[in-house]
Amino acid sequence: MKEEFLHYIWQHQYLDKSDLLTVEGEPVQVLRVGMYNTDAGPDFKEAIIRVGEVEWSGSVEIHLRGSDWRRHQHQLDFKYNQVVLHVVWEADEAVRRTDGTFIPTLELKDRVNTSMLQTYEQLRRAPYAIPCAGFWPHVPDITKTMMLGRALTERLELKGEEVLQVYQQLGNDWEATAFQVLCKAFGFKINQDPFERLARALPIQVVRKHQHNLFQLEALLFGQAGFLEEPTDEYSIILAKEHTYLSRKYNLQELAMPRHHWNFLRMRPANFPTVRLAQLAALLHKHKSLFSTIIRTEEVKRYDALWQAPVSAYWQKHYTFGAESKAVQVQLGKSSAQNLTINVAAPLLAAYAVHTDQLEHLDKAVDLLEKVKEASNRITRQYEELGWKAASAADNQAALGLYKRYCQPVNCLRCAIGNKIMKQNLPTT
Repeated sequence: MKEEFLHYIWQHQYLDKSDLLTVEGEPVQVLRVGMYNTDAGPDFKEAIIRVGEVEWSGSVEIHLRGSDWRRHQHQLDFKYNQVVLHVVWEADEAVRRTDGTFIPTLELKDRVNTSMLQTYEQLRRAPYAIPCAGFWPHVPDITKTMMLGRALTERLELKGEEVLQVYQQLGNDWEATAFQVLCKAFGFKINQDPFERLARALPIQVVRKHQHNLFQLEALLFGQAGFLEEPTDEYSIILAKEHTYLSRKYNLQELAMPRHHWNFLRMRPANFPTVRLAQLAALLHKHKSLFSTIIRTEEVKRYDALWQAPVSAYWQKHYTFGAESKAVQVQLGKSSAQNLTINVAAPLLAAYAVHTDQLEHLDKAVDLLEKVKEASNRITRQYEELGWKAASAADNQAALGLYKRYCQPVNCLRCAIGNKIMKQNLPTT
Protein backbone atom coordinates (compact mmCIF):
# COMPACT_ATOMS: atom_id res chain seq x y z
CA MET A 1 0.00 0.00 0.00
CA LYS A 2 1.07 3.58 -0.65
CA GLU A 3 0.04 6.80 1.06
CA GLU A 4 -1.80 7.83 -2.12
CA PHE A 5 -4.43 5.20 -1.29
CA LEU A 6 -5.05 6.78 2.12
CA HIS A 7 -5.16 10.23 0.49
CA TYR A 8 -7.84 8.88 -1.84
CA ILE A 9 -9.82 7.31 1.04
CA TRP A 10 -9.68 10.51 3.07
CA GLN A 11 -10.49 12.86 0.16
CA HIS A 12 -13.59 10.88 -0.81
CA GLN A 13 -14.36 9.76 2.75
CA TYR A 14 -14.59 6.10 1.76
CA LEU A 15 -14.41 4.93 5.35
CA ASP A 16 -16.80 3.57 7.97
CA LYS A 17 -17.80 6.60 10.04
CA SER A 18 -19.97 4.77 12.57
CA ASP A 19 -18.76 5.46 16.13
CA LEU A 20 -15.74 7.24 14.70
CA LEU A 21 -13.16 7.63 17.46
CA THR A 22 -9.56 8.72 17.76
CA VAL A 23 -7.02 6.21 19.02
CA GLU A 24 -7.34 8.01 22.33
CA GLY A 25 -11.08 7.29 22.46
CA GLU A 26 -12.51 10.72 21.63
CA PRO A 27 -15.36 11.03 19.09
CA VAL A 28 -14.38 12.50 15.70
CA GLN A 29 -16.58 14.35 13.24
CA VAL A 30 -15.23 15.41 9.82
CA LEU A 31 -16.91 18.71 8.92
CA ARG A 32 -14.57 19.48 6.01
CA VAL A 33 -11.89 17.12 4.64
CA GLY A 34 -9.69 20.01 3.49
CA MET A 35 -7.98 20.87 0.21
CA TYR A 36 -5.49 18.37 -1.18
CA ASN A 37 -2.02 19.87 -1.08
CA THR A 38 0.54 18.88 -3.74
CA ASP A 39 3.20 21.28 -2.40
CA ALA A 40 5.38 21.01 0.69
CA GLY A 41 3.58 20.76 4.00
CA PRO A 42 0.59 18.80 5.35
CA ASP A 43 -1.47 16.68 2.95
CA PHE A 44 -4.83 18.44 3.38
CA LYS A 45 -5.18 22.10 4.30
CA GLU A 46 -8.15 24.14 5.60
CA ALA A 47 -9.87 21.12 7.12
CA ILE A 48 -12.47 21.43 9.88
CA ILE A 49 -12.50 18.57 12.40
CA ARG A 50 -14.48 18.22 15.62
CA VAL A 51 -12.65 16.16 18.24
CA GLY A 52 -14.71 15.65 21.36
CA GLU A 53 -16.42 18.98 22.07
CA VAL A 54 -13.80 21.11 20.31
CA GLU A 55 -13.98 22.20 16.67
CA TRP A 56 -10.56 22.56 15.06
CA SER A 57 -9.63 24.37 11.85
CA GLY A 58 -6.27 23.41 10.36
CA SER A 59 -4.52 20.67 8.41
CA VAL A 60 -4.68 16.89 8.20
CA GLU A 61 -1.51 14.84 7.75
CA ILE A 62 -1.69 11.25 6.46
CA HIS A 63 0.79 8.40 6.92
CA LEU A 64 0.82 4.63 6.66
CA ARG A 65 2.08 4.41 10.25
CA GLY A 66 2.04 6.82 13.14
CA SER A 67 5.81 6.50 13.51
CA ASP A 68 6.25 7.96 10.01
CA TRP A 69 5.63 11.37 11.62
CA ARG A 70 8.86 11.08 13.58
CA ARG A 71 10.68 9.33 10.72
CA HIS A 72 9.86 12.29 8.44
CA GLN A 73 10.90 14.66 11.26
CA HIS A 74 7.62 16.55 11.26
CA GLN A 75 8.05 17.08 15.00
CA LEU A 76 10.84 19.52 14.07
CA ASP A 77 9.03 21.26 11.20
CA PHE A 78 6.94 24.36 12.04
CA LYS A 79 4.80 23.82 8.92
CA TYR A 80 3.20 20.86 10.69
CA ASN A 81 2.19 22.79 13.80
CA GLN A 82 -1.13 23.53 12.08
CA VAL A 83 -2.04 19.80 11.88
CA VAL A 84 -5.20 19.09 13.91
CA LEU A 85 -5.60 15.39 13.04
CA HIS A 86 -3.10 12.67 12.15
CA VAL A 87 -4.73 10.01 9.93
CA VAL A 88 -2.89 6.69 9.65
CA TRP A 89 -3.45 3.14 8.52
CA GLU A 90 -1.78 1.78 11.63
CA ALA A 91 -1.35 3.82 14.82
CA ASP A 92 1.91 2.52 16.26
CA GLU A 93 3.02 5.79 17.87
CA ALA A 94 1.53 9.01 19.22
CA VAL A 95 2.74 12.29 17.68
CA ARG A 96 3.41 15.84 18.84
CA ARG A 97 4.06 19.29 17.39
CA THR A 98 7.34 21.22 17.70
CA ASP A 99 6.17 22.69 21.02
CA GLY A 100 5.37 19.23 22.38
CA THR A 101 1.57 19.54 22.20
CA PHE A 102 -0.28 16.34 21.40
CA ILE A 103 -2.07 15.68 18.05
CA PRO A 104 -5.06 13.28 18.00
CA THR A 105 -4.74 10.24 15.70
CA LEU A 106 -7.38 8.45 13.61
CA GLU A 107 -6.63 4.86 12.58
CA LEU A 108 -8.17 3.55 9.33
CA LYS A 109 -7.16 -0.10 8.98
CA ASP A 110 -10.47 -1.44 10.37
CA ARG A 111 -12.61 1.20 8.67
CA VAL A 112 -11.84 0.66 4.95
CA ASN A 113 -13.64 -1.87 2.77
CA THR A 114 -11.15 -4.68 2.11
CA SER A 115 -12.45 -5.18 -1.43
CA MET A 116 -11.54 -1.56 -2.23
CA LEU A 117 -8.02 -2.17 -0.97
CA GLN A 118 -7.80 -5.36 -3.03
CA THR A 119 -8.96 -3.50 -6.16
CA TYR A 120 -6.35 -0.81 -5.54
CA GLU A 121 -3.61 -3.43 -5.21
CA GLN A 122 -4.82 -5.13 -8.42
CA LEU A 123 -4.49 -1.86 -10.29
CA ARG A 124 -1.13 -1.01 -8.74
CA ARG A 125 0.38 -4.41 -9.49
CA ALA A 126 -1.33 -5.07 -12.84
CA PRO A 127 1.00 -6.74 -15.38
CA TYR A 128 -0.38 -4.56 -18.20
CA ALA A 129 0.79 -1.28 -19.73
CA ILE A 130 -2.77 -0.07 -19.08
CA PRO A 131 -3.39 -1.06 -15.43
CA CYS A 132 -7.18 -1.17 -15.74
CA ALA A 133 -7.13 -3.42 -18.84
CA GLY A 134 -8.84 -6.23 -16.95
CA PHE A 135 -11.59 -3.90 -15.72
CA TRP A 136 -11.97 -1.85 -18.93
CA PRO A 137 -14.94 -3.74 -20.49
CA HIS A 138 -17.01 -3.18 -17.33
CA VAL A 139 -16.42 0.57 -17.14
CA PRO A 140 -19.37 2.59 -18.56
CA ASP A 141 -18.61 4.14 -21.96
CA ILE A 142 -19.66 7.57 -20.71
CA THR A 143 -16.97 7.42 -18.00
CA LYS A 144 -14.29 6.52 -20.55
CA THR A 145 -15.48 9.20 -22.97
CA MET A 146 -15.47 11.90 -20.29
CA MET A 147 -12.03 10.89 -19.03
CA LEU A 148 -10.55 10.87 -22.53
CA GLY A 149 -11.99 14.34 -23.10
CA ARG A 150 -10.38 15.52 -19.89
CA ALA A 151 -7.07 13.91 -20.88
CA LEU A 152 -7.16 15.71 -24.25
CA THR A 153 -7.74 19.10 -22.61
CA GLU A 154 -4.97 18.46 -20.08
CA ARG A 155 -2.56 17.40 -22.83
CA LEU A 156 -3.30 20.52 -24.86
CA GLU A 157 -2.90 22.73 -21.80
CA LEU A 158 0.41 21.04 -20.98
CA LYS A 159 1.67 21.55 -24.54
CA GLY A 160 0.45 25.13 -24.35
CA GLU A 161 2.40 25.69 -21.13
CA GLU A 162 5.55 24.28 -22.76
CA VAL A 163 5.11 26.70 -25.66
CA LEU A 164 4.58 29.58 -23.20
CA GLN A 165 7.93 28.77 -21.57
CA VAL A 166 9.58 29.16 -24.98
CA TYR A 167 7.59 32.38 -25.51
CA GLN A 168 8.91 33.84 -22.25
CA GLN A 169 12.48 32.74 -23.00
CA LEU A 170 12.29 34.51 -26.36
CA GLY A 171 11.22 37.85 -24.92
CA ASN A 172 7.46 37.41 -25.44
CA ASP A 173 7.76 37.20 -29.22
CA TRP A 174 5.04 34.99 -30.75
CA GLU A 175 6.64 34.81 -34.20
CA ALA A 176 9.98 33.74 -32.71
CA THR A 177 8.10 31.15 -30.66
CA ALA A 178 6.33 29.83 -33.76
CA PHE A 179 9.72 29.51 -35.49
CA GLN A 180 11.10 27.43 -32.61
CA VAL A 181 8.02 25.18 -32.45
CA LEU A 182 8.00 24.76 -36.24
CA CYS A 183 11.69 23.78 -36.36
CA LYS A 184 11.22 21.17 -33.64
CA ALA A 185 8.23 19.66 -35.45
CA PHE A 186 10.07 19.64 -38.78
CA GLY A 187 12.42 17.04 -37.32
CA PHE A 188 9.58 14.48 -37.33
CA LYS A 189 11.06 12.57 -34.35
CA ILE A 190 14.18 11.17 -36.04
CA ASN A 191 15.76 14.60 -36.56
CA GLN A 192 13.88 16.48 -33.87
CA ASP A 193 16.97 17.22 -31.75
CA PRO A 194 19.13 18.61 -34.58
CA PHE A 195 16.22 20.75 -35.82
CA GLU A 196 15.83 22.14 -32.30
CA ARG A 197 19.55 22.92 -32.26
CA LEU A 198 19.26 24.60 -35.65
CA ALA A 199 16.51 26.90 -34.32
CA ARG A 200 18.94 28.03 -31.61
CA ALA A 201 21.79 28.33 -34.12
CA LEU A 202 19.84 30.72 -36.35
CA PRO A 203 18.29 33.72 -34.56
CA ILE A 204 14.82 34.64 -35.75
CA GLN A 205 15.98 38.25 -36.18
CA VAL A 206 18.34 37.10 -38.94
CA VAL A 207 15.65 34.96 -40.56
CA ARG A 208 13.26 37.92 -40.64
CA LYS A 209 15.75 40.09 -42.50
CA HIS A 210 16.04 37.54 -45.32
CA GLN A 211 12.57 35.98 -45.58
CA HIS A 212 12.03 37.83 -48.85
CA ASN A 213 14.93 35.93 -50.44
CA LEU A 214 14.60 32.13 -50.70
CA PHE A 215 18.23 31.68 -51.79
CA GLN A 216 19.53 33.50 -48.71
CA LEU A 217 17.19 31.51 -46.45
CA GLU A 218 18.62 28.29 -47.86
CA ALA A 219 22.16 29.60 -47.38
CA LEU A 220 21.41 30.40 -43.73
CA LEU A 221 19.60 27.13 -42.96
CA PHE A 222 21.95 24.75 -44.78
CA GLY A 223 25.02 26.65 -43.62
CA GLN A 224 24.05 26.74 -39.93
CA ALA A 225 23.02 23.07 -40.20
CA GLY A 226 26.54 22.15 -41.29
CA PHE A 227 25.72 20.97 -44.82
CA LEU A 228 27.94 23.54 -46.57
CA GLU A 229 31.23 22.65 -44.89
CA GLU A 230 32.36 20.66 -47.96
CA PRO A 231 30.34 21.81 -51.01
CA THR A 232 30.00 19.18 -53.73
CA ASP A 233 28.47 20.99 -56.71
CA GLU A 234 28.00 24.45 -58.17
CA TYR A 235 24.81 25.22 -56.21
CA SER A 236 26.27 24.21 -52.84
CA ILE A 237 29.40 26.24 -53.62
CA ILE A 238 27.46 29.46 -54.19
CA LEU A 239 25.28 28.72 -51.13
CA ALA A 240 28.45 28.24 -49.07
CA LYS A 241 29.83 31.59 -50.28
CA GLU A 242 26.57 33.32 -49.35
CA HIS A 243 26.53 31.64 -45.96
CA THR A 244 30.12 32.69 -45.28
CA TYR A 245 29.17 36.29 -46.00
CA LEU A 246 25.99 36.20 -43.88
CA SER A 247 27.52 34.30 -40.99
CA ARG A 248 30.31 36.88 -40.72
CA LYS A 249 27.82 39.72 -40.99
CA TYR A 250 25.70 38.38 -38.11
CA ASN A 251 28.45 36.59 -36.11
CA LEU A 252 26.90 33.16 -36.60
CA GLN A 253 30.13 31.15 -37.00
CA GLU A 254 30.24 29.77 -33.47
CA LEU A 255 26.55 28.79 -33.58
CA ALA A 256 26.87 26.58 -36.67
CA MET A 257 26.24 22.84 -36.20
CA PRO A 258 28.41 19.93 -37.37
CA ARG A 259 26.87 17.90 -40.17
CA HIS A 260 27.18 14.56 -38.34
CA HIS A 261 24.34 15.50 -35.99
CA TRP A 262 21.81 14.79 -38.75
CA ASN A 263 20.28 11.35 -39.31
CA PHE A 264 19.85 9.80 -42.77
CA LEU A 265 19.81 6.09 -41.90
CA ARG A 266 16.71 4.01 -42.62
CA MET A 267 14.88 6.99 -44.11
CA ARG A 268 13.03 7.44 -47.38
CA PRO A 269 14.75 10.11 -49.53
CA ALA A 270 11.66 12.33 -49.26
CA ASN A 271 12.29 12.48 -45.49
CA PHE A 272 16.00 13.33 -45.70
CA PRO A 273 16.90 16.33 -43.52
CA THR A 274 18.21 18.12 -46.62
CA VAL A 275 14.73 17.90 -48.18
CA ARG A 276 13.12 19.05 -44.92
CA LEU A 277 15.46 22.03 -44.77
CA ALA A 278 14.53 23.02 -48.33
CA GLN A 279 10.83 22.72 -47.40
CA LEU A 280 11.37 24.75 -44.23
CA ALA A 281 13.11 27.50 -46.20
CA ALA A 282 10.22 27.60 -48.67
CA LEU A 283 7.68 27.76 -45.82
CA LEU A 284 9.50 30.62 -44.08
CA HIS A 285 9.70 32.42 -47.42
CA LYS A 286 5.96 31.97 -48.00
CA HIS A 287 4.78 33.09 -44.54
CA LYS A 288 6.40 36.24 -43.25
CA SER A 289 4.20 36.06 -40.11
CA LEU A 290 3.58 32.36 -39.49
CA PHE A 291 2.04 32.75 -36.03
CA SER A 292 -0.48 35.32 -37.23
CA THR A 293 -1.37 33.05 -40.15
CA ILE A 294 -1.98 30.11 -37.80
CA ILE A 295 -4.21 32.18 -35.51
CA ARG A 296 -6.24 33.54 -38.44
CA THR A 297 -6.66 30.26 -40.32
CA GLU A 298 -10.02 28.61 -39.68
CA GLU A 299 -10.63 25.55 -41.87
CA VAL A 300 -8.68 22.30 -41.67
CA LYS A 301 -8.18 22.20 -45.44
CA ARG A 302 -6.52 25.61 -45.25
CA TYR A 303 -4.16 24.31 -42.58
CA ASP A 304 -3.12 21.51 -44.94
CA ALA A 305 -2.40 24.12 -47.61
CA LEU A 306 -0.64 26.37 -45.09
CA TRP A 307 2.29 23.95 -44.78
CA GLN A 308 2.77 23.60 -48.54
CA ALA A 309 5.24 25.93 -50.26
CA PRO A 310 7.18 25.56 -53.55
CA VAL A 311 10.83 24.67 -52.96
CA SER A 312 13.59 26.19 -55.07
CA ALA A 313 14.35 24.79 -58.54
CA TYR A 314 17.44 22.93 -57.28
CA TRP A 315 15.47 20.92 -54.71
CA GLN A 316 12.91 19.95 -57.31
CA LYS A 317 15.62 17.69 -58.74
CA HIS A 318 17.70 16.73 -55.69
CA TYR A 319 17.35 14.88 -52.38
CA THR A 320 20.94 15.70 -51.37
CA PHE A 321 23.65 18.01 -52.66
CA GLY A 322 25.42 16.79 -55.76
CA ALA A 323 23.07 13.88 -56.61
CA GLU A 324 20.39 14.74 -59.16
CA SER A 325 17.23 12.60 -59.26
CA LYS A 326 14.57 12.41 -61.98
CA ALA A 327 11.46 12.07 -59.83
CA VAL A 328 11.64 14.04 -56.59
CA GLN A 329 8.82 14.42 -54.06
CA VAL A 330 9.14 18.13 -53.36
CA GLN A 331 5.96 18.73 -51.36
CA LEU A 332 5.22 17.63 -47.82
CA GLY A 333 3.12 14.48 -47.79
CA LYS A 334 -0.39 14.59 -46.34
CA SER A 335 0.59 12.82 -43.13
CA SER A 336 3.55 15.19 -42.65
CA ALA A 337 1.29 18.22 -43.14
CA GLN A 338 -1.17 16.80 -40.62
CA ASN A 339 1.69 16.19 -38.22
CA LEU A 340 2.54 19.90 -38.37
CA THR A 341 -1.09 20.82 -37.75
CA ILE A 342 -1.10 18.58 -34.67
CA ASN A 343 2.32 19.54 -33.29
CA VAL A 344 2.60 23.19 -34.35
CA ALA A 345 -0.81 24.76 -34.87
CA ALA A 346 -2.68 23.07 -32.00
CA PRO A 347 -0.02 23.75 -29.29
CA LEU A 348 0.37 27.38 -30.43
CA LEU A 349 -3.41 27.86 -30.28
CA ALA A 350 -3.49 26.29 -26.81
CA ALA A 351 -0.64 28.51 -25.60
CA TYR A 352 -2.33 31.62 -26.98
CA ALA A 353 -5.59 30.59 -25.27
CA VAL A 354 -3.83 30.31 -21.89
CA HIS A 355 -1.88 33.53 -22.41
CA THR A 356 -4.87 35.64 -23.45
CA ASP A 357 -7.46 33.75 -21.36
CA GLN A 358 -9.53 33.38 -24.55
CA LEU A 359 -10.84 29.82 -24.46
CA GLU A 360 -12.14 30.03 -28.01
CA HIS A 361 -8.57 29.39 -29.19
CA LEU A 362 -8.44 26.18 -27.12
CA ASP A 363 -11.81 25.18 -28.56
CA LYS A 364 -10.40 25.85 -32.01
CA ALA A 365 -7.41 23.61 -31.27
CA VAL A 366 -9.72 20.79 -30.15
CA ASP A 367 -11.98 21.26 -33.17
CA LEU A 368 -8.94 21.22 -35.44
CA LEU A 369 -7.72 17.93 -33.98
CA GLU A 370 -11.17 16.38 -34.24
CA LYS A 371 -11.20 17.05 -37.99
CA VAL A 372 -7.73 15.67 -38.67
CA LYS A 373 -7.40 11.97 -39.41
CA GLU A 374 -4.31 10.39 -37.90
CA ALA A 375 -2.97 6.85 -37.98
CA SER A 376 -2.80 4.92 -34.74
CA ASN A 377 0.51 4.46 -32.94
CA ARG A 378 2.06 2.04 -30.48
CA ILE A 379 0.26 3.57 -27.50
CA THR A 380 -3.17 4.10 -29.05
CA ARG A 381 -3.18 0.55 -30.40
CA GLN A 382 -3.14 -0.70 -26.81
CA TYR A 383 -6.48 1.01 -26.19
CA GLU A 384 -7.81 -0.26 -29.51
CA GLU A 385 -7.07 -3.80 -28.33
CA LEU A 386 -9.44 -3.10 -25.42
CA GLY A 387 -12.23 -2.18 -27.84
CA TRP A 388 -11.74 1.59 -28.07
CA LYS A 389 -11.23 3.05 -31.55
CA ALA A 390 -9.63 6.39 -32.38
CA ALA A 391 -11.47 8.32 -35.06
CA SER A 392 -9.29 11.44 -35.22
CA ALA A 393 -6.10 13.13 -34.06
CA ALA A 394 -8.09 14.38 -31.06
CA ASP A 395 -8.76 10.78 -30.01
CA ASN A 396 -5.09 9.87 -30.47
CA GLN A 397 -3.96 12.87 -28.44
CA ALA A 398 -6.50 12.02 -25.73
CA ALA A 399 -5.19 8.44 -25.54
CA LEU A 400 -1.59 9.70 -25.36
CA GLY A 401 -2.56 12.09 -22.59
CA LEU A 402 -4.38 9.37 -20.66
CA TYR A 403 -1.48 6.96 -21.01
CA LYS A 404 1.34 9.35 -20.11
CA ARG A 405 -0.39 11.14 -17.23
CA TYR A 406 -2.39 8.32 -15.68
CA CYS A 407 -1.70 4.82 -17.01
CA GLN A 408 2.09 4.84 -17.28
CA PRO A 409 2.68 6.27 -13.76
CA VAL A 410 -0.22 4.11 -12.42
CA ASN A 411 -2.05 7.24 -11.31
CA CYS A 412 -5.39 5.39 -11.29
CA LEU A 413 -6.75 7.13 -8.20
CA ARG A 414 -6.69 10.49 -10.01
CA CYS A 415 -8.36 9.04 -13.10
CA ALA A 416 -12.14 8.96 -13.50
CA ILE A 417 -11.92 5.44 -14.93
CA GLY A 418 -9.87 4.21 -11.98
CA ASN A 419 -12.21 6.05 -9.60
CA LYS A 420 -15.22 4.29 -11.11
CA ILE A 421 -13.49 0.91 -10.73
CA MET A 422 -12.62 1.63 -7.10
CA LYS A 423 -15.99 3.08 -6.15
CA GLN A 424 -18.20 0.42 -7.73
CA ASN A 425 -15.84 -2.50 -7.11
CA LEU A 426 -16.07 -3.56 -10.76
CA PRO A 427 -15.05 -7.13 -11.68
CA THR A 428 -12.12 -8.08 -13.88
CA THR A 429 -12.44 -10.08 -17.10
